[in-house]
Amino acid sequence: MVAALPPYVATVQRVTAADLPYSWHSGCPVGPAQLRRIRLRYVGFDGTAHSGQLVVNERVVPNVITVFRELYAARFPIRQMRPIDVYHGSDSRSTAADNTSSFNCRFAVAPGAKHWSMHAYGEAIDINTVENPYLEGGRVMPPSGAAYTDRSRARRGMAIEGRVLVRAFDAVGWGWGGRWSGGTKDYQHFSVNGR
Repeated sequence: MVAALPPYVATVQRVTAADLPYSWHSGCPVGPAQLRRIRLRYVGFDGTAHSGQLVVNERVVPNVITVFRELYAARFPIRQMRPIDVYHGSDSRSTAADNTSSFNCRFAVAPGAKHWSMHAYGEAIDINTVENPYLEGGRVMPPSGAAYTDRSRARRGMAIEGRVLVRAFDAVGWGWGGRWSGGTKDYQHFSVNGR
C-alpha cells in the first residue's frame, strides 16, 4: 500500500534583487518586481513529499501551480527543486545536480544568433535535467544524462510524449523542447512559447 501524501501546497511571494544575487542583473529583460517565488510540495524519487522553490514570471504563476499540482497528484518524481542562485547562476552546475529550476537571466543555449533564453523571462522550467538531457550535435548536457538519451526506454522522472509531465504542460498551453525539429532536443525544457 502506498502511503498517503500530505496535501499539495503552493505559496507565492514577491522577490527583490537581493533575493536573486546571481540570477538577475541590470539589463535583464524582466525585473525582480515581475518575478515571484513559489514554494511548493513535490514528490521526490523516494516517494515522499518535499518542499521546493521556483522563481517564475508573475504572469505564469497560475499555470505553474496547476502543473505541479497535477504532477504531485500523479506522484511524478522530481529529484530536487532549488533556485538557480543556489548554484551561483550556473546553468551547468544546476543541471549536473539534476535540479528543477526556472528563472535565470541568461542567453539561450540553442544554436543560432545570440538571444535571451525563455528562462531570462521566468517563463520556462527545466525538469529533472539528468533524466531529461539537452542534446545538440552529439553533445549531451549534462554529461550524466547520456544514460537517458534512448527515449524509447521510459524510466521514472523522464518527460515522455503522452505521459503525465508532458500532458500537464500541454494542458496549460506550454511547449516542450522534446518536440523541437532538427538535431536539437531539450527534453528538460518547458516554456510558454515552446522555445
